[in-house]
Amino acid sequence: MKEQKGVGRMWSLYKMGGVTPAIASMLGSQNAQQMAFIRNANREQRKQSLLDTPLKELECVVFDLETTGFNPNNGDEIISFGAIVVRGGVPVPEESFYSLVNPKRPVPKAIIDLTGITNEMVNDAPDLMSVLHDFMAFVGRRLLIAHASGHDKQFLNAALWRTSKVSLNHRVLDTMMIAKWLDPGQERYGLDDVLQRCCIPITVRHHALEDSIMTANLWCHYLQAIYNKNIVTLGDLYAYLSKH
Repeated sequence: MKEQKGVGRMWSLYKMGGVTPAIASMLGSQNAQQMAFIRNANREQRKQSLLDTPLKELECVVFDLETTGFNPNNGDEIISFGAIVVRGGVPVPEESFYSLVNPKRPVPKAIIDLTGITNEMVNDAPDLMSVLHDFMAFVGRRLLIAHASGHDKQFLNAALWRTSKVSLNHRVLDTMMIAKWLDPGQERYGLDDVLQRCCIPITVRHHALEDSIMTANLWCHYLQAIYNKNIVTLGDLYAYLSKH
């Protein structure tokens, strides 16, 4: 409750123009710098359009989040971030990101069983602001890609708003939407299902980095089919997806 009141006071001061002293006094200098970075990166992202970028030149970050549940507006929290860069249609293992997050609440047993992430593991992990700062720095101005992205986008948006009072400005491309377009009429489009249909090896599920790597391989697999349809730019792909 004290934390919520403090953030509320900081936001009131922000609106009155006292950004630097407000953030510094309420959050400390490190968190103030992290918030300033996130806000500036988000502002710069609004100036960029990737729609004219040829898909063969597109640099993107495929990401995944593990969380304590399904509703960030009802107390659920992010417990891990995973991501990998794809450049020129090829995943770049050397450019990957993984971090646990201290959710500052117990991890439910069902989530422990699903992800293998225990309370002991997250108790010593960095807080959300620190990991979010590092994740957004890793992403830069690149396109984001996720499978069934609604869940991840919802939690990422909630995290950005709660820590920095900004909404996500990055475009997020959903490989589930692409799967439904390229392979219509299937009963299921979960990550396991589409990986199996595309003959992509399944490694460790519900681990944020491993899921990101598998989704990156899926995106690269779909890219060839997209090229074959004479779809050249990201804007072309979005236009085509909107019709299907």
